[in-house]
Amino acid sequence: MKKISYVGILAVLLTGPSFAGYSDEQFRNEIIEGLDLIGARANVDKPDAAPGELGLDVYQTADAGVNDDMQMFIPTKMYMRAGGGLNLPFATDAVRRGDTEYDSAGSWTTQIGLGWNLSSYVRTEIDFQESTFKFSDIDNDATYQTIGGMLYFDFARRYVQMGDVTYRRAFVPFIGIGAGAGVYKFNGAGGADGFVIAAPRATLGFNVMLNDLIGIDIMYQYQMMIGNGFGWDVRAGGVDNISNIIASFRVNF
Repeated sequence: MKKISYVGILAVLLTGPSFAGYSDEQFRNEIIEGLDLIGARANVDKPDAAPGELGLDVYQTADAGVNDDMQMFIPTKMYMRAGGGLNLPFATDAVRRGDTEYDSAGSWTTQIGLGWNLSSYVRTEIDFQESTFKFSDIDNDATYQTIGGMLYFDFARRYVQMGDVTYRRAFVPFIGIGAGAGVYKFNGAGGADGFVIAAPRATLGFNVMLNDLIGIDIMYQYQMMIGNGFGWDVRAGGVDNISNIIASFRVNF
């Protein structure tokens, strides 16, 4: 019996180092494999940000920043805009009655529009405008109605996403370019009337958000009117320039 015990103890002592060596090597291999997996996951889960402004719109970068001009916001797809403004006589061509010219005085414009936010920088809009023109030294007036399409470009991102939170900028300047078409009429004998094209139509202004959904647009609008004369007893055709300052409420939804 003692011989059997001695043989068993000897077998354990002889095979022990081999088991210890195997376990140590396996342990080392598992650690190395785990480190490799961590490195691979880090490379997959952290893509590089795309370059340029388009990249900023698609990817969120670490330096996107949040400042006092931003607050939490849920981005909207569409908006409506309505308002009105005054004509700028010094930046509007005078009308003619024969060889005599009369400046615009006390003229105004109303506007309503429907817009779509295409990205954080770009939006498009269709609008209807109606204008009433009055002139110095004469009682006659004129009206025109146009339907136009505009493409607007914001100078600053309207919203920035930081993780799961989206921040909205409260003040955003913008420019716009587009065209319109419609009809106009100079009331009274010999007044020009007919079809008119406003091309180009250009704007420069800024938007101030009052809360998450409602803001105010203040903008300068220029229109080059191609029509059937600008006044009374004038030949058809020609190009005339009209400028307005317009304030409107923008309601996002």
